[in-house]
Amino acid sequence: MTVDPVAARARRLWVQLAGVPLIFPARGAVVAVSAGSLMCPPGWIGIVALGDAAISTVPTDRLQQSVRAALAALPLPAVTDPARLAAVLPVEDVLGPATLAYCDERYFPPQRPGVTEKVPGGHRELADFLASVPASDAEECGLAEITSSAFVVRAGGRVVAAAGYRHWPAQVAQVSVVTTPDRRGRGLARLAAGAAVADSLTNRLLPQWRARSEASRRVARALGFRELGTQVSVRVGTTRPSAGADIGKVGPPVD
Repeated sequence: MTVDPVAARARRLWVQLAGVPLIFPARGAVVAVSAGSLMCPPGWIGIVALGDAAISTVPTDRLQQSVRAALAALPLPAVTDPARLAAVLPVEDVLGPATLAYCDERYFPPQRPGVTEKVPGGHRELADFLASVPASDAEECGLAEITSSAFVVRAGGRVVAAAGYRHWPAQVAQVSVVTTPDRRGRGLARLAAGAAVADSLTNRLLPQWRARSEASRRVARALGFRELGTQVSVRVGTTRPSAGADIGKVGPPVD
């Protein structure tokens, strides 16, 4: 059986973030206890589905059996669906779901040279740009946490789109991008993000794109990203809620 090298690298990332020894099964879901899991906030349940399998981390031994039974009762596409999870677990809060997409040199299209400018990630101009976009967009895009340089697009000398990436474990580059609201819909996010992705590939990193909004996913697809899986984090209580939990957003509109 041929193993997709990109999918294999993505799985290595999430296994490493789980914080305990485990592997993606051939099919279905495996649940491990990991109080220090980086797949989700502390005390939450993290679930990542890639291909035909999923891994999940829970913070306590007490939760392992109930979560294992809950996931076994669901078809694999449903294990990251907040509504379906709320039917089998006492879900109180949700982050996600986020689509997980990845790209490598085989699918990454050629980029137009000279349309972006490279600036230091901690540059004052980048901070000023982030202050100019809605606070929710600035927080969700993750640009303030990038460890790479920033790649900006200007209009009239003003930064109107910016992208970069944060170095994650397993040589993964988590891509971040945002465009000012008045300039969306013009392909600027694709230009900025394309420069960031090109830089990550030059550095032999695996670009990762996490998003929920269709606008963000559309930009990723235009850059050759393939959607390989989904991530969700849930916090459970002691009683099942009577209504579905609110679903947290992942990724601002960036087209």
